[in-house]
Amino acid sequence: MENWDVRRVTPEDAGRMRALRLEMLADSPLAFLETLAQAAARPHEGYRQRIRQSSEGFETAQFIADPGGPLVGHAGGIVLPDAPHCTVIFAVYLTPAYRGGKILGQLIEAVADWSAAAGRDELMLEVVCGNGRAVRAYEKLGFADTGVRLRHPTIPALTELQMRRRV
Repeated sequence: MENWDVRRVTPEDAGRMRALRLEMLADSPLAFLETLAQAAARPHEGYRQRIRQSSEGFETAQFIADPGGPLVGHAGGIVLPDAPHCTVIFAVYLTPAYRGGKILGQLIEAVADWSAAAGRDELMLEVVCGNGRAVRAYEKLGFADTGVRLRHPTIPALTELQMRRRV
């Protein structure tokens, strides 16, 4: 299962990105900021617009693992106005059959390369506390727990831990 391209999204990916987004939310509902119902209700043009915005420039980007059929992985990056040196990695997801392989590292490095090209030298992400598999995977990619703990933005009973690394 090593026949895929990791690349930045294009507007033509909107339909397959919508399918992957719905898969992400069904598989890992605690990891993302919207619900499956919210995503399913969004018109296709909403996905197309979001993908178009993420397909160029240095404010936000989405990267996908594309084997030529359904997409199997995603990682996004965004700059926050109050932290212009840092790219926040968001919506990291791998289809279950592809977990534990090389795709996660390739997606994170694609975000890191984009971040470096934008002049940002740090990456940050948040993981739900208790998701040890994700924490270990990110540690293998050079991320370290900062000690910062944050309330989950949509499920107040959960806490997230912050991890950072240099680009």
